[in-house]
Amino acid sequence: METTTHSHPWGDRNSFRMIDVGAKAATHRRAVAEGSIILAEDAFNALRDKKNPKGDVLSLAEVAGIMAAKRTADSIPLCHPLPLDYVRLSFTLHEETKSLTVFCEAGTTAKTGVEMEALAGVNGALLTIYDLSKAVNPAITILNMRLNFKEGGKSGIWKHPDYQMTAGASESLAPSKSSAVNLSLANLSVAVITISDKIADGTLEDLSGPLLCDQLANQGASVKRHDVVTNNKKNIQSAILDLIRDQKVDVVFTTGGTGLSLHDVTPEAIEEICSRKIEGFGELLRQSGAKQTPTSYLSRSLACVIDHSIVVALPGHPNAVVDGVHVLAPLLGHSINILRGGTHAEI
Repeated sequence: METTTHSHPWGDRNSFRMIDVGAKAATHRRAVAEGSIILAEDAFNALRDKKNPKGDVLSLAEVAGIMAAKRTADSIPLCHPLPLDYVRLSFTLHEETKSLTVFCEAGTTAKTGVEMEALAGVNGALLTIYDLSKAVNPAITILNMRLNFKEGGKSGIWKHPDYQMTAGASESLAPSKSSAVNLSLANLSVAVITISDKIADGTLEDLSGPLLCDQLANQGASVKRHDVVTNNKKNIQSAILDLIRDQKVDVVFTTGGTGLSLHDVTPEAIEEICSRKIEGFGELLRQSGAKQTPTSYLSRSLACVIDHSIVVALPGHPNAVVDGVHVLAPLLGHSINILRGGTHAEI
């Protein structure tokens, strides 16, 4: 969504634009923000003891914070409207400084982050505390409003450089234990094979292989190795079997060699040594990729079973690597469990 040139008589370029998130996949997002407010002693005591003449300050502030979070997109011009899964407000009182810290935790399953909603929730609660307390004593200071952390999406987790858990705050307001928010590949060992003649002989830089390793690590996987081989079926097969049978990895990811060119032989190489194909994985990869690039339907990406491990063949483009890990990671752990005798009841 962009402004028109009619809006800007001083030039023919738009001065702002709303980011298009249409091609992104909806994922779980979470954010926690905080802010502080310092009250005069009489106003603080009235709040604490629920003796404010206007009513229970914290109860009203909680409702106001939730309402503000829900209306975020109405007050911030380029903020995307989000379907909020939940909004939670909490408060920590500090007797010694006659202040309190307001926390807002927000969650969504959406294509973009929920940090603005968390900040709006804090802001709404702080302003309500101010409004209700000023009748007792207007000497009030609001300060230190910030995003503590955000989780979700392809970037994982971000923490404010100055973030520390506030004394007395609930542990539920802490970030996830790992830098990987969604540890879909936790406890899985994986390996990566880049398949390209030009990368193998050093004439082309490998962009997708290292990126794939990073994406897998961000999902909690233990990345055992990254190899580079040529577009040769025997070389591809040898590298895969070594990783599965000698290195005992759970999942082997390849990148490259899945196109329509005559030298793209990755699918054929894998099919010759596999026992079964996982048809749905290839369908999912093409369907997801086509949201950004229609030519994804030309890809011959696939997934197969070899022994009790899985091989996933991804295209060689960096975007395809990122998207592939994103859409398959939630399925791989359960798939390996089923291959090794588990049940669907354990999902």
